Amino acid sequence: MPARGDHDARRRDVSEAVWRVLAARGFGGLTLRAVAAEMGASTGLLTHYFPNKKALVAHALGLADERTANRPLREAPPGLPSLRAALLDVLPLTPAAADMNRIWVGSWDVALSDPDLGERQRLRYQNWRARLRPHVATAVSQGELPASSDVDAVVASAAAFTHGLVVHALLDPGAYPPAHQTALLDAYLATLTL
Repeated sequence: MPARGDHDARRRDVSEAVWRVLAARGFGGLTLRAVAAEMGASTGLLTHYFPNKKALVAHALGLADERTANRPLREAPPGLPSLRAALLDVLPLTPAAADMNRIWVGSWDVALSDPDLGERQRLRYQNWRARLRPHVATAVSQGELPASSDVDAVVASAAAFTHGLVVHALLDPGAYPPAHQTALLDAYLATLTL
């Protein structure tokens, strides 16, 4: 039996290979065979970690959750500046952020076809909107947004706008370089103050 450290190191190697396959090929190309080839290992080794494709996909989503939660975030004063920072953190403004977004957008297909994974995604986006809500509520209370603003509607709109911009930037990166994405976000945020 391998030592615990060896097992943990192998699991990290497997996770890194899963991530590289996801970044390069998306969920459609995520197979035990592809991960094994990325590692230079046999598919038999991977069956110790993933008995089937669903377990592999669930692990990949867990990796995406972990990397999303542990990425560095911008800091800004409360209110509209912190909402802007939170939305900028989602956009594909760097190669690493573009990889992360390709993986998340690619996960939508598997989530739409699997009720369990779909529920995970629904909760994930519900939680994201919940994290945006205090920024919007503070912006309203500080007078940065009109007092009549429906906080939940603004949150839903901001989330939808940002995801739409992510998709456009991923599919046509030449037309949506980082500076243009940022300018579009700033223009969108300016409309909220009217």
